[in-house]
Amino acid sequence: MNLVTSQPPHSQDKLELPPLSSQSIAMTINYAQARENMVEQQVRPWEVLDPRVLAVIGSTPRELFVDEAHRELAYADLSLPIGHDQFMMKPVIEGRTLQGILPQAHERVLEVGTGSGYFAACLAQLAASVHSLEIQPALAEAAQARLAAQGHGNVTVEVADALQWHSDSRFDVVCVTGAVTQVPAHFFDWLSPGGRLFVIHGHSPVMQAEIFTGTVNHPQRQSLFETDLPYLSGAAPVPRFTL
Repeated sequence: MNLVTSQPPHSQDKLELPPLSSQSIAMTINYAQARENMVEQQVRPWEVLDPRVLAVIGSTPRELFVDEAHRELAYADLSLPIGHDQFMMKPVIEGRTLQGILPQAHERVLEVGTGSGYFAACLAQLAASVHSLEIQPALAEAAQARLAAQGHGNVTVEVADALQWHSDSRFDVVCVTGAVTQVPAHFFDWLSPGGRLFVIHGHSPVMQAEIFTGTVNHPQRQSLFETDLPYLSGAAPVPRFTL
């Protein structure tokens, strides 16, 4: 079963299929082989070459963070639905993001948008700790259970709206896994001195994935890639009406 396509990373294709039953594919999937194929045929060709990132992606069981109905597509070059109109990022986007922010073993990470919990699991293996915000209680609960089952005790999940969330805690890395039209100023407040903020911003279908350092008044920015990603809840552009 070929689980790999040749779509570039800026093409964030979404799966729009009816739910699949456990009998829909009469074969046993070798997930370890599918994971290796994903790394070698999707992630690595798009210049994700950091050995720590490749090791994490190559060992984390993505299929255990996917709803059973879509588990056989866990390693496909697709953005998979996880409920509540939310989607997992494509593997290549996850790989490029991890390489861009590259958390170190002593660093604290804030993730905005827990989703399935898969990306938090990857972050947890690179960083000292991960605190993840999820606006949907059902997704937060399911993600926390998956993370606990995989032994990622350095991840905490909080039900919160990141657009309204304020905290005295500071983080070395802030990673926003949903798009915003413009980067909210208070996102910079979460950064420790010298910290870095990853965010995808702009208007569909061409958005910029960038890393910001510094302060909201004096930011430095590094452009990583172009993509198209669903917006965080409440962060989509206001519709414009013209006559």
